[in-house]
Amino acid sequence: MRVSQLFGRTSKTEGADYKIPSHRLLTQGGFIRESVAGRYYMLPLGQAVHDKITAVVRKHMNDAGAQEVLMPTLHPLELWKETNRTTTASFELMKITDRRGADFALGGTAEEMAVDLVRKFNVSYKDLPFNIYQFSMKFRDEMRSRGGLLRVREFVMKDGYSFGTEAQFKETYQQMWDAYKAIFTELGLQVDVVAADNGYIGGEYCHEFIVESEQGESRYFVDETSGYAAHEDVATFKVDAKNTDEELHDLKEVEAVRGATMEDGVQFHNLPLWQQVKDVLFFDEATKRYILAIIRGDFDVNETKLMQAIGAWELRPATEEEIREDLSSEPGFISPVGFVKKGVKSGHEVVVVADKSLRTVHNMYGGNNKKSADLLNINIDRDYKPDVEADIALAKAGFTCPDGGLLKEKKGIEVGNIFQLGYHYTNLMHDAEYTDEEGKRQKYYMGCYGIGIGRTLAAVVEAHNDGKGIIWPANLAPYDVYLAPLGESLEVIAHADDLYQSLTAAGVSVLYDDRLAARAGEKFADADLIGLPYRVVVSDRTLANDQYEVKQRRSQEAQLVAKDKVINMVVQSKED
Repeated sequence: MRVSQLFGRTSKTEGADYKIPSHRLLTQGGFIRESVAGRYYMLPLGQAVHDKITAVVRKHMNDAGAQEVLMPTLHPLELWKETNRTTTASFELMKITDRRGADFALGGTAEEMAVDLVRKFNVSYKDLPFNIYQFSMKFRDEMRSRGGLLRVREFVMKDGYSFGTEAQFKETYQQMWDAYKAIFTELGLQVDVVAADNGYIGGEYCHEFIVESEQGESRYFVDETSGYAAHEDVATFKVDAKNTDEELHDLKEVEAVRGATMEDGVQFHNLPLWQQVKDVLFFDEATKRYILAIIRGDFDVNETKLMQAIGAWELRPATEEEIREDLSSEPGFISPVGFVKKGVKSGHEVVVVADKSLRTVHNMYGGNNKKSADLLNINIDRDYKPDVEADIALAKAGFTCPDGGLLKEKKGIEVGNIFQLGYHYTNLMHDAEYTDEEGKRQKYYMGCYGIGIGRTLAAVVEAHNDGKGIIWPANLAPYDVYLAPLGESLEVIAHADDLYQSLTAAGVSVLYDDRLAARAGEKFADADLIGLPYRVVVSDRTLANDQYEVKQRRSQEAQLVAKDKVINMVVQSKED
């Protein structure tokens, strides 16, 4: 490809103020261009990389026995209603109506479509397990998009769905785990495989594949001594016992003219933070109930764990008005002791959820549901009884890992996930069954496996760049060689044209910078920005010795190489 004919050029100004490296470099390098917020054009250079990533994913999925399909982009809305996901998806569903009045969802994920496809066939136990996957456009009306391809509203995803028996699932899951590890290794990405939250589905099998990066949105914890790795949503830690050998004292109310914060309580009573009861009040809009989460004062509530504990999908903080007028309490002085069971005005149920850490402290202190009054010597079971008791604590760096080491906090980009669906969708959707050995109809047991192609592309750039531009792994680069003739000498142009033809004939893809007016510095800057594995320069100086200047993108040094050796060098590197 000649640069003079390439659609989409490099730019010094476009995207110059973008903070995230992949966003800036992909824009300035002519790989992507924004349409509107969260939606991007993939330009020829970007599409070439996108296709190569897709090919790697396809190869390993096929090697693992998965079979490629393609599902419609528009999903009949009745399928989403069948699983009650028109209102409970983790993203805003985008809907359209066709000229016949039929309602559709723009696919954000495709579990319903996969089940609907499979139930159209009379499948026997002999056909199990099987795994189908696709590469398709996904639409998610995210509240905010950010970072170029890292969080968008429209993107290509590889999503796969396995169908089998519960006994077969563990082996299928491991096959996908191994395939994903192989995929990301071939893409030049080092990933942490991290236990993660499975949302409303639950289950023990859920893992994210995360590339460590400060630009990522995923926060997770690892213990490098044991190999433990878990997303902050599910990370656990050992909770130390504080004063459990202390005798229980009588509950006592005291005047407490203090501020409403935890720190105010510590200063007023001159007692440690860990001995204070922390109360956090939420409201579950879906079920119209208040959730009072209580935890040891030196810990924070993990909302994801809390939602799992009570079967909620989304929570919001209760308002001060709700706390005072509906629950007869006071912000900053809430207490589980004597807390109302139902809203005074609304009648909404109140669920008290206690963290397990409350059993590591005796004689706690905290508010008494009215201003300027505290309780001393609060003890679980004796003074209040929670409706639910669970681990709802948020892990932090330095906490003790369940396996004994210390938790280290990391940030990263989630590039893939695999998780157990179990019977969730096949229980909700009728006729999602196969025939077993006895001729009886049984529900499929499912798994789901996703990779965002565009986000993976951005993650590669985040992992492979320097101050000058992108450094593509050789197997992902849109071209193998950046060929840059310098000057307007007819001899230089003739040799560059000849080398272009020879490299192409040898199976080497070349981006030929044939711009006559471009200066050497401009061509070199573009070569570094675009990031192809090799830059080959043809100039009067190199031709004086019948040689060309060759520089690998990852190297600081250039070398003079004879023409035939240039071709051999690049061809050999492709074979390696």
